[in-house]
Amino acid sequence: MLRRLALITSAAAMLALTGCSTTVALTPADDANNPECAEVTVRLPQSVAEQDRRWTDAQATGAYGSDGQTSVILTCGVTVPGPTAELQCVTLEGIDWLVDESDAPRMRMTTYGRDPAVQVFVDTEVVSANQVLTSPGIVSGVRMIDAESACTAPDELPE
Repeated sequence: MLRRLALITSAAAMLALTGCSTTVALTPADDANNPECAEVTVRLPQSVAEQDRRWTDAQATGAYGSDGQTSVILTCGVTVPGPTAELQCVTLEGIDWLVDESDAPRMRMTTYGRDPAVQVFVDTEVVSANQVLTSPGIVSGVRMIDAESACTAPDELPE
């Protein structure tokens, strides 16, 4: 009897905890099952730039936000970008990122010179891209993927 009561109580507690959080629906990248993506995602911190981590439903992804809004999305295993003169290349914490501001104020940053590639979307009206890309958890995860090439003339990322 006590065992059954304990099971019912723990099941109710789990439902109460999961009922309060919404899952961010994402699509996994083509190379999301790459073992190096697992190394990235297990290092993702509980918060980034004062944005709390949110549950996602796709492998090798992470999301952060507050008040039900998602302001940061990370996806590992995206297509590895080649050299480009179209996008700005910046180096932060020893990691090269290609910066796409075409959907401002949302910025898309993709690692350059690493395979698999990691992509981070940031709503810069909510949080600074610099704060996100220099987060120790994100930096340590991305560094698990060896750099095979580098930007030739990296810029500074605007605040």
